[in-house]
Amino acid sequence: MGSKPVPYIVFGYGSLIFKPPPHVISQVPGFVKGYVRRFAQQSHDHRGTPDNPGRAVTLIHKEDWDKYSASDAFPNDDTVWGIAYTIDPVYEVEVRDYLDYREKDGYTMETLDIHGVDPETGEEKVIIHGAFCYVGRSDNPSFIGSEPLDDLAERIWRSVGPSGRNKDYLYKLAESVHHLSPTSFDPHLYALEAKVRALDEVADQDNVTTPL
Repeated sequence: MGSKPVPYIVFGYGSLIFKPPPHVISQVPGFVKGYVRRFAQQSHDHRGTPDNPGRAVTLIHKEDWDKYSASDAFPNDDTVWGIAYTIDPVYEVEVRDYLDYREKDGYTMETLDIHGVDPETGEEKVIIHGAFCYVGRSDNPSFIGSEPLDDLAERIWRSVGPSGRNKDYLYKLAESVHHLSPTSFDPHLYALEAKVRALDEVADQDNVTTPL
C-alpha cells in the first residue's frame, strides 16, 4: 500500500485571509507562535508602485524582528492569527504556481505549525503540522524594516497600486482578523488601523481625498 499523500495546506496571514487562494476544500482559523505580523514589506506591484511603494504585511521571526525594532510599541507580540487553507490535491500544482506569482515581491516559502484553541478546555494546541506559508525575510530586497507608526500610517493612507488603495488592504485585514475567532487579536494591526482612520477623519474635515 502506498503512503497517504501529504495535504497541501497554506497559512494566510495577510490578503489571503480576505482573498483566499482558489480550489480550497476546507479552512480553519489558527495562529502561529514565535512570529510577528508587521507592515514591513514594500509593495511595488499590488498596493503601490515601483516609484511609490505601499506597505504590505509580512510574517517575521520574533527574534529577527527584535534586531530591527528596539522601539516596537508591542514588544511582547509573538502570536499571529490567520487561516489555514487545505487545497484540492487535483489543483495543487496550479495553486502553487498562482501563489508563487501572487507573492513574488520578496516572499519565500517556509513551513510552520498552526495552533488553535480547544473550545472545551481553552488550551492551546497544535492543530496542523508543517503548513506552508509565504514569509518576507529580512534579507529580501523589498523588506523595509521598522518605521515609526505615524510615518507608516501616512504611507499606507496615501499609497495606491494596481490592486487598489493601500488603506483598503489594511482595513480589510483588520476586519478579517477581528472575525477569525473570539480570541484572535493583533494590537499592532489595530493601532495602525486607528491611526489611518484618524487620517481619514482629518481629510474628511478638510475635504481632502486619497487617490482612487
